[in-house]
Amino acid sequence: MSGLTRTALLMGLLTAMLLLVGVAASYLTGVPMVQSLGFFVVLSIIMNLTMYWYADKWVLSIYRAKIVSEAEQPKLHSMVSRLAAEAGLPKPKIAIVPLDVPNAFATGRSPSHAVVAVTKGAMDLLDDDELEGVLGHELSHVKNRDMLVNTMAAIIGAVITYVTYFTLFSGRRDRDGGAGLLVLLLLLVVPFAATLVRLSISRGREYAADEDGARISRKPLALASALRKLEAAARNRPLRQGNPSTAHMFVVNPFQGINIASLFSTHPPTQQRIARLENLAKTMKL
Repeated sequence: MSGLTRTALLMGLLTAMLLLVGVAASYLTGVPMVQSLGFFVVLSIIMNLTMYWYADKWVLSIYRAKIVSEAEQPKLHSMVSRLAAEAGLPKPKIAIVPLDVPNAFATGRSPSHAVVAVTKGAMDLLDDDELEGVLGHELSHVKNRDMLVNTMAAIIGAVITYVTYFTLFSGRRDRDGGAGLLVLLLLLVVPFAATLVRLSISRGREYAADEDGARISRKPLALASALRKLEAAARNRPLRQGNPSTAHMFVVNPFQGINIASLFSTHPPTQQRIARLENLAKTMKL
């Protein structure tokens, strides 16, 4: 199953959960499902699209990232220009993040408004081939519009959460006895399941970005080597500043000291990513 198909199926599952919660909320509150869902859908769209539209400025400000010119970082600009041309993308802006923790991320609402950011630690730790592999990974996120996918998943997840809270605080818990209790139990379980689905979508997009990024840079083994180094650095020195809600944007999760359980991870296990890249290298004509 392709990554795109898997993402589409998971998005469909999220949508089904949303409708299920809507039916349960309507049953307990007596409010028509279209009316109750409509309000929270509009609210979530406004909130998440506002974040989507301004996410680049927000994330860059959190990590004090500085947009750099070609004169300031000629080698980095040369790499990004070459990779963007290979990917068929407009060249994004480039930023340096003043963090010793090695990592990188991409942000921006569309390929024409994208920013690729690299930490100072990554510039110091990775060699040129590894850095190109990482940049290819980030450009793949831009090309595949993964920020839009994550925003859509966040909208559905937020509506599920809002409807659940609204129903638990205003619903009639005594409605039809046992049936009402089952519906309440459903409302408690579905938001948790929706969170797992959203995280699964994030992990799937990372696999896709690894593969597509390796094809863009034509350096799957260099990307695998970079992931190995970045994972070790994140485990030994996890990021203690910033916002853990941005973890999905980075090449590897920099907050690993905070988010331990793999079930709740925004990224798949790094060893699995490395193994897939090594297998990909055997099939690519380099």
